Amino acid sequence: MDYRKIQLPREIHTGPGLIKETGSICNELRFKGKVLVVSGTHTSKIGGEQVIESLENKGFSVDNITIKQANMDTVLEVQDLIKDISLVLGVGGGKVIDVAKLSSTRSGINFISIPTAASHDGIASPRASIKNEGSSVSLQAASPIGVIADTKIISKAPFRLLAAGFGDVISNHTAVLDWKLAHRLLNVNYSDSAAALSLMTSKMTLKSASAIKEGLIESSEVVVKALISSGMAISIAASSRPASGAEHKFSHALDMIAPKPALHGEQCGVGTIMMMYLHGGDWKSIRNALKIVKAPISAKELGIEPEYIIEALKIAHTIRKDRYTILGDRGLTDEAALALARNTGVV
Repeated sequence: MDYRKIQLPREIHTGPGLIKETGSICNELRFKGKVLVVSGTHTSKIGGEQVIESLENKGFSVDNITIKQANMDTVLEVQDLIKDISLVLGVGGGKVIDVAKLSSTRSGINFISIPTAASHDGIASPRASIKNEGSSVSLQAASPIGVIADTKIISKAPFRLLAAGFGDVISNHTAVLDWKLAHRLLNVNYSDSAAALSLMTSKMTLKSASAIKEGLIESSEVVVKALISSGMAISIAASSRPASGAEHKFSHALDMIAPKPALHGEQCGVGTIMMMYLHGGDWKSIRNALKIVKAPISAKELGIEPEYIIEALKIAHTIRKDRYTILGDRGLTDEAALALARNTGVV
């Protein structure tokens, strides 16, 4: 029998002050006994301690670990603590959530995602980005059974993180175009529903650019809901295709070669400007929206030398060769890469 399973979060909670309801939410989801809270050195104080207190107040026995890196050594370290545990909760940014997500998946334990910033769509997606010998690899994982997004905490995170999350969401524009192209040329599996959800999310976020302002709870709510929606599109597609195309390849290339890469969502945003240009689309509206939310739109604003932008454009097609994009199989020539970056004002 040919069938497909779609795994989505059972419950999504968003709103100010929700982190204090973590214990009650876990009770409603019928978890009991011992749980494990994973947080980072900074996010432990921001949200981890409140999560532990809320859980203990509702009768849970809580173990906790503070992590620094998102690599396989850390994943294995967290896995070692998952003994007689009914639930893993990740409280923090992308690194914390990805480590908690992958370690819980490998242990066959449910996971709840509690983001303290809205910087990328890993909040609710079935993927985990893990460092591997200097570069990041995206690994299959289980979607969180629940998401608790306290928009008050997220609104207090550095605004740069929210702007990066905005960049990650609107990169869905070019990701879907690349997916359609691969479907037409190579008959790659394509989901109309996943593509529609991804593109709708990206378009609505793009239109909300002027409402994304620093310190506003409403702004954090717009971006975090869009990131969750984007993660759900990935679950529906059973692939990161709805949210990851040539712009993500460009970002991963920068991670590999730039002495000091920028944030993932920042690089994806700049990549989206250039890949939309290659697709012949409205790249200026992408650039203008990023500018409105004070996200980088050039090499200078990324803090990366132009030479690395050009090199990343030239090698981006070699990353995930199985994923066909507008960059094709041969990539860009020196001249084409330079012209692309100059024509879009990136360099």
